[in-house]
Amino acid sequence: MSHEVTSEGAGDSSDVEVDRGGRPASTSPRELAAAAQRLFLRDGFEQTTVEDIAAAVGVSRRTFFRYFATKADVVWVESDAELDHFRAMIAESAPSMNPVDVVEGAFIAAIDHGLAEDEWARHRAELILRAAAVQAQAGAVYRRWRTVIADFVAERTGGRPDDEYPLAVAYAAMAASSAGHERWLADPSARLAESLRPMFALMVPRGPDVTTD
Repeated sequence: MSHEVTSEGAGDSSDVEVDRGGRPASTSPRELAAAAQRLFLRDGFEQTTVEDIAAAVGVSRRTFFRYFATKADVVWVESDAELDHFRAMIAESAPSMNPVDVVEGAFIAAIDHGLAEDEWARHRAELILRAAAVQAQAGAVYRRWRTVIADFVAERTGGRPDDEYPLAVAYAAMAASSAGHERWLADPSARLAESLRPMFALMVPRGPDVTTD
């Protein structure tokens, strides 16, 4: 989850320090995040400074803060795209499907980035579950997910987002995600999807059938 902080002179390319290798006088949140991820894995989250991240891509500390309010925000850089992916998948689902099946399938597909990114995904999950600075951002992220889930379940069941069942599914889905990630981190050989599915089955209420008009 990135925050683009606008300030006077924010668009001035003179703020960006160009390295001797000819790096373009610009950067992006994803480039900064990729550098941060490498440093977090190598040196640890607490040991990595904003200055370290900025230096890794040849920009100034000020440039870092154009995109991220804190170092912890880097961990959430993918969350908006994941939620957008989730939202698109539930919107495209067949109306006859049970909404919990839709939520489970779309949720796992949106957040499981596969074996190619397994090392960072595990480290990211551990930071989200353990690092206080990262957890401080979690409430706002989880609230957005719960809102999307509750809205979808309410629409499919003919209710309101603040009715008991949509709220129960929304909160239970996020709890199942946390439990599944804990289980995944405890087993280095496990796949994320395999760890999440049993938690969804046990924790998320199946509830009423969908309405079909």
